[in-house]
Amino acid sequence: MTHDNIIQGNELFRKSYFKAHEKELLELATKGQTPKALYIGCSDSRVVPDLMTNSAPGDLFVVRNIGNFVAPYKPDEDFHSTASAIEYAVSVLKVKNIIVCGHTKCGAIEAIHNKSCSDDPELVHTKTWLTLGESAKSQALIALGPNADKTALLRLTEKLSVISQLENLLTYPSVKKRVDKNEVSIHGWVYDIESGEIEYYDPEISQFLPLSSLKK
Repeated sequence: MTHDNIIQGNELFRKSYFKAHEKELLELATKGQTPKALYIGCSDSRVVPDLMTNSAPGDLFVVRNIGNFVAPYKPDEDFHSTASAIEYAVSVLKVKNIIVCGHTKCGAIEAIHNKSCSDDPELVHTKTWLTLGESAKSQALIALGPNADKTALLRLTEKLSVISQLENLLTYPSVKKRVDKNEVSIHGWVYDIESGEIEYYDPEISQFLPLSSLKK
């Protein structure tokens, strides 16, 4: 997609979608946002939360970063972007749900296994950021062994990373307090980029199950 394509896309958006939904969009502009969920996902261009969930503007408060990672609560360290979004969503916007969504064929997870960022001086911040996935990598290697099939190892690491990020999420006092009071629910998802299907983590049985199985 070129810059001209983006400009043309905005013109089409204004003439079509915005015009058709002008009342709802202006209401959001006037009254402010009241999203029901915080979505923490990967920056991967193939993973688009609004499309995946058929959500409208105002439905999701979205945070995207490399690897859909959640840094543990450490106010004195430099992981403040995702952390500030979590705090704002929970304490100001009063979201009722927090979703951490990983995906298959994740470049961040593959980079952790391949150590492809370790010696590149242009990826110094990325190298540090990817340490947030090391725990999942270690667990996957223990579970499958060092000679495991590479694809199976990556798929398991992607899932274990989501669980790890949920654990990090609960280190935030504002999140933990509201989860304990049943004011906020947290959810771990993995999106399959080849099928469009989503699996969710069920902590009671420690397994990922089809999201569609939750339909009432």
